[in-house]
Parts: sequence; C-alpha cells; structure tokens
Amino acid sequence: MGALRAIFKGDRQADRVVPPSGFTAQLTLFAAGAMAFLAVFALALSLASGRLAQVWGQELAQSATVRIVAPLDQRAAQTEAALKVLQTTKGVASARALTDAEQEELLAPWFGPELAMENLPVPRLIEVVEEGEGLDPVGLRLRLSAEVPGAVLDDHSRWRAPLVAAASRLRLLGWISTLLIGAAVAAMVTLAAQAALAANAQVIAVLRLVGATDDYIARAFIRRFTLRALLGAAAGTVLGMVAVILLPDAGEAGGFLTGLGFRGWHWVVPLLVPLLVGAVAFAATGAAARRTLRELT
Repeated sequence: MGALRAIFKGDRQADRVVPPSGFTAQLTLFAAGAMAFLAVFALALSLASGRLAQVWGQELAQSATVRIVAPLDQRAAQTEAALKVLQTTKGVASARALTDAEQEELLAPWFGPELAMENLPVPRLIEVVEEGEGLDPVGLRLRLSAEVPGAVLDDHSRWRAPLVAAASRLRLLGWISTLLIGAAVAAMVTLAAQAALAANAQVIAVLRLVGATDDYIARAFIRRFTLRALLGAAAGTVLGMVAVILLPDAGEAGGFLTGLGFRGWHWVVPLLVPLLVGAVAFAATGAAARRTLRELT
C-alpha cells in the first residue's frame, strides 16, 4: 500500500534516483503505447466475434429452407403442397416461396444481374421461419418425402455450427492476444526497470550509505515506471479507439471485418486498458526493483 500511495503522492527526492529521460523512459512509453494500441484491436476483435457468434446462432437457429427440386411442369404444384405441409407443422411460424426476382437477386453475385431464371434449372426455394422450440427436422423430412417427393429440407445445422464455432474461436483468440500483450508489457517494463537500476548502481549505493532503505528506492522506480506506462498506454488507447472509429461502417452489405468495433457499453472496455497496463507495470517494476536491489547488496 505504501508503494501505491507513493505513485500519486510523489517524492521529489526519491524521483531523483530514477532518470527522468533516456532510453528506459522512451522504451517504457513506446512499449506501453504500442501494446495498448494493439490491445484495443484485440478487444474489438474479441467483442465483435462474440456478437457475430450470437447473431449467427440466434438468426440461423430460427430459420430453415425447403428446396423444391422437380421438373418445371410439377414445380408449382409441389411448391403448393410443401407450403400446405409447412402450414400444419408444429414449430413453423411462417413459410413462403421466394419469387423469381428474389432468387435472381440471391444468385446475382455469382451469375450476374442479367440472370434469366427460365434458362437455369434452379429449384424453387421456400423460406421457413421457426417459432418457440423450433421444428422437428426428422419428422418434417419424413412428411415431405411422403407428400412432396421433390422437397429437400435444409435446417442450416450443417453450416450453422461451424460458423458459430469459428466466431467463438476468434473471440477466444482475441482474449488470448490481450493476455499475451499484457505479458509483453510486463517483460518490457521489467527489462527497462532492471536497466535503470543497473545504470544507477552507484547512486543506489550512496543512498544506502546515507540511510535510504530498499523500499524507499524501490518506490521511486515503481512510481516513475508506472506513471510512464500509464501515460504511454493512455496515448495508445486513444489512438486505437480513434482508429476503430475510423473503420468503415458495416452498413447493410457489410461483412465481419467492416463490423469490427465496439457497440454500446463495449466502448467502456478499452478505457480499462491504461489501468490494466498501469497495474501490470506496478507489479512488474516492484518485482524487478526488489530482485535487482537484492543482487546489488
């Protein structure tokens, strides 16, 4: 607690022990700023991946598609038959057949905007919206196979699970990256503190001769390096948040990368980065200072 109070209270005499500028000061500021900047993007990736997994899980879990694969002269009749089956199926909120214009719009990215549906054997698609606990895909497939031979049910389970798993893995990688960034800050600050202590070995020896305790000397280094890390991390966090704000907006056609960013209360999360960096610097400098002072005895 004494070292923590000293960070904010300060001691002009003790501050003279630590060089106010030089290589160690620049290294601490740069490392803290750079790592905080990267931490903002790691957090943005993690939170955006979490939102993506939630959206994919919720939206795709409440929808299904029925494809009518039948000759052209039978397609309309089988589509009507499939719609009647779906209307009497438990767990189905609504079902409707997509129009030719809607199917052309779906295929336009692959075949171009001038696609003519009559020139391709494209199956008729029926959009199914589920309700409650959803439909029973096994039972519905049995009904469709008996009443509508050309109907194929796709409940999206084949590709929904891999997408949600991929988004969850990205979220995990984001948090792991954040932890690694914290470890890198601790390593950089430790090296800088050890270099500063070794460079001031003679000054430390004189301070000991006049009665300064190791705790007094350690607090001086802890204060200076913690404040440097806080300052550098604050600057890096601000730059990182500005960079996230300047990312393209997702919009209606936006994908995952354009949707990378913070939403709502998530904007509070990166503001914690300087505090966490300061805490890491406080612990790392304290451990490095006491270990190096014991070696200099």
